[in-house]
Amino acid sequence: MSVVVTGATGHLGRLVVEGLLDAGVDVVAGGRRTERLADLAARGARVAEVDYDRPATLAAAFAGADTVVLVSGSEVGRRVAQHGAAIGAARAAGVRRVVYTSAPHADTSALVLAPEHKATEELLAASGLVTTVLRNNWYTENYVPTLRQAAATGEIVGSAGRGRVASASRADYAAGAVAVVTGDGHDGATYELSGDHAWTHDELAAAASQVLGRDVAYREVTPDEQRAGLLAAGLDEGTAGFLVALDQDIAAGRLADATDTLRTLVGRPTTPLAEGLAAAWSATP
Repeated sequence: MSVVVTGATGHLGRLVVEGLLDAGVDVVAGGRRTERLADLAARGARVAEVDYDRPATLAAAFAGADTVVLVSGSEVGRRVAQHGAAIGAARAAGVRRVVYTSAPHADTSALVLAPEHKATEELLAASGLVTTVLRNNWYTENYVPTLRQAAATGEIVGSAGRGRVASASRADYAAGAVAVVTGDGHDGATYELSGDHAWTHDELAAAASQVLGRDVAYREVTPDEQRAGLLAAGLDEGTAGFLVALDQDIAAGRLADATDTLRTLVGRPTTPLAEGLAAAWSATP
């Protein structure tokens, strides 16, 4: 079985490649900047340029592959076209299966991130390929900037209210992808993946206190106050608006669905919040 992993220069894609190598899989690590994949090549991965905007790279990378792990792109607003190019190239290359990293309840959720994932899932459904959809909840590592704020001020400021987040670490989600690629019975499945526990921002502040070794409190503000504070801190309107919208999604419970599916796939509990934050913080330059 030959497996191509797209986005292997990114955090999640790299972890998936490493897990597949550990499992003895013939894996192709794909990314735009292949020089950043030299360490994976040294471990036995084949390396290929994968640029969604250059179809020839997709055709070459996918040739002979049984499975493509399509790690969702990072360019918000362009992902549907980019994912569509990858799906079309996979079909043309005779790939049997695509494993796609999506968003929680992408087909029904009002989550700010959901529309592009929903559109990609629809492209997959229409492609005729065998698919497995991994609807990953939030990544614990996304809160490293929040830890920086807390380290400087002793506060986590937001408008998420008492909303909960069922985050897990990137390593957890990568292990889930590896389990799906190497295991049986996953063809055609859609999995809602999350951490074992959905936490509040008060719990986030408590975990930050443990990691940073100082008192950290969560300060609730209105969405308008949050936006004004982000703009005053130098963020652009688009980024500030996205972060406020995300907190409103959390307040509405759109990241709160904690399932046991991921822990079942990987055969162990998911990484607790404080442990995941500590690992991410220690890895921060």
